[in-house]
Amino acid sequence: MVARKFQVRHNDADFVVDYDTDDGFEIFKYQLFSLTSVLPDEQKIVGVDENRVVYDDSDLVSISERLRLVSVNDEVKQSQPESAGNDAALGMSDEELARMLQAEEEALMLQQYVAPENTGDFERQIRPYVDKVHMYEDSVRQEAARKTVPVEELEEKALISLAKEGNFKPSKTEQDHAFLLQLLFWFKKSFSWVNMPPCEGCGSETISQGMGSPLSSEIQYGASRVELYRCKFCSRITRFPRYNDPLKLVETRRGRCGEWANCFTLYCRAFGYESRLILDFTDHLWTECFSKLLGRWMHLDPCDGVYDKPLLYEKGWGKKLNYAIAIAKDGVYDVTKRYTRKWHEILSRRNIITEPALSAFLTTLTQECRRGFTSQVLSELDNRDRKEREEIERDLHSTDDASISLPGRQSGDEEWRKSRQEFGSDSLSSSSCPVRICVDEHVTRIYNAFCPVLSQLVKEEDSKSKAIKVLEFFKGILMDVNNSPFKMRKASIDSVSDSIKAFVHQLLPSFGELLNAVSLKSKVDPDGRVDICLAGDPIKTSLALPVVLHALDDMIHNLKKIDNFGEDSLSLPLLKLNRIHSGSVLASGEEIPLGIATSAFDGTRDSKWEEPNGAKGCWITYKVADDKMHELVAYEIMSANDVPERDPMNWVVEGSNDGGSTWHVLDKQTSQMFEDRFQRRTFKITSVGLQFNVFRFRFLAVKDVESNPRLQLGSIDLYAKGSSFVQIPVG
Repeated sequence: MVARKFQVRHNDADFVVDYDTDDGFEIFKYQLFSLTSVLPDEQKIVGVDENRVVYDDSDLVSISERLRLVSVNDEVKQSQPESAGNDAALGMSDEELARMLQAEEEALMLQQYVAPENTGDFERQIRPYVDKVHMYEDSVRQEAARKTVPVEELEEKALISLAKEGNFKPSKTEQDHAFLLQLLFWFKKSFSWVNMPPCEGCGSETISQGMGSPLSSEIQYGASRVELYRCKFCSRITRFPRYNDPLKLVETRRGRCGEWANCFTLYCRAFGYESRLILDFTDHLWTECFSKLLGRWMHLDPCDGVYDKPLLYEKGWGKKLNYAIAIAKDGVYDVTKRYTRKWHEILSRRNIITEPALSAFLTTLTQECRRGFTSQVLSELDNRDRKEREEIERDLHSTDDASISLPGRQSGDEEWRKSRQEFGSDSLSSSSCPVRICVDEHVTRIYNAFCPVLSQLVKEEDSKSKAIKVLEFFKGILMDVNNSPFKMRKASIDSVSDSIKAFVHQLLPSFGELLNAVSLKSKVDPDGRVDICLAGDPIKTSLALPVVLHALDDMIHNLKKIDNFGEDSLSLPLLKLNRIHSGSVLASGEEIPLGIATSAFDGTRDSKWEEPNGAKGCWITYKVADDKMHELVAYEIMSANDVPERDPMNWVVEGSNDGGSTWHVLDKQTSQMFEDRFQRRTFKITSVGLQFNVFRFRFLAVKDVESNPRLQLGSIDLYAKGSSFVQIPVG
């Protein structure tokens, strides 16, 4: 090991970086990333004294202590003259743009010879969908769709998602946008994908027997095609009608991409979103909705539960697109350019119809759809169409965000996806995370609020078993609260078993702080009945309830493990005081949208931080709010919900008192194992007297680095020394 101290200059700022050469050059680049936000792949590091570039295999022991960091992207921009134009500013060089435009011209010229002017073939593919989208406007179908949706549950989830970003008072536009995303996630879970339907008789696997003739009851709902499958066990024939009427699909809730997109688009219209069905001529369908929050059309794929990632198919699935046509009640649009950055290649595959003929045909179709619209509506639609065309053309030659990794197709069985060559990575992830703010003050308040509860139980000299019964009783009350409608949460203590009811009434004042931390209160009726009800914003209660329920589970579990319940036991892991909260988090990578970095600090089992490429090394930093200095005395790590192979095994915890320029090792752990899911493990910091405002976890390896590329963990909790902190026993 050789310890080096480098002076790194980037733009007009200087940074001092402490570095251990045994950590490897990649860790050094991540340190620079945490200080400068220049991605590791975009870093060019130059030794000032020797004026030579430092490479991955350079001797880090002998290089100059004075270094200069340059962003590769900045170098490219500086090398381009100001007259390079808007396209160069979007990340594409003049030479690249010229080659692409030349390829487009050649493809258009070739198209004149291979594509017919006749619109017949194209119209035969489009017309049925023009008729289909008008079904979405039918009030009977919309009402049938709405009846199947747990609206209040999705509203609550939408508001919680906004609250986790610190937005407790969202506008209606923000609420509508968040609800749409929850509708997408709900639909993904509630609709079933059909590869080969199970036997209707015994539920066993089936094998394809070709096509059959549709029955009149099937034709009634647009099933002109019926697939037949024979059971491998009992030989019974199972029919799979390919219904086209979304009313029937609301009932069956199964199908492939055609049924999924058809039905989901109806759901979107049923809740008032401007929606359109997207027909991909390479055999896929999805939905677009107009987001008032974003001011543009947004891509939503119900089959894979992905939103606002239009390059999913070209970049993630590896599809060779040709036509992507948007079909709505007010028109038909060619939106192919939104879904590609390889328009010159797509043009070479567009041979069904020439571009001028296609444009004229779509204009005619749109005019048909808009027949009878008022002049004001027509003007608004024309303005929106113009803005969309400008947006699509602007984005067409822009550079992809290289830090975003788009997944391959997730819907359908593995062999089918491979046969379609749509099999890629298994997740949507980012290697360039934004700085995220933790909205977790309620977690700290809940942990601290257990202090008067446990102290009172100890003071009453109650046995461990009685303390456990009290906590289980209180957990039951909170479960009743949790299961009640979120806008009017309420539960009665008298409605639960009265075995220790009198004792709970006696202890109720000690639970006041805990109830307050969950935005609840106790209320005594004239007849003596005690109700637990809302005390404020119901979303604050929704955000906090999972935390307190999971904390009670942990507390009961820890109580059962200790031998003597007394004052000496009021310490970690039983009592968790002075948890650091409301800081900002940055990580080497994250899973989008459900495995983001702040999920490591939200205090619940319902989420986790997942680093898709973290098995052999990754990091997460926590910057304390307002740069307040803390002495870290302990931390806890909780394993996630599944896949033990992804559990962290070796890691280093570091602290910085200068915002991340220099780091001090606080703890090192190796060969650590988590025996259970959601297992919390507590680690004490042995160094004393040092205060820091940034903490970093460098995870060096997971349990299985050979067969698994990922790291995941359920939570990290940091505990500071403070006047109210109960000292942790040694060992």
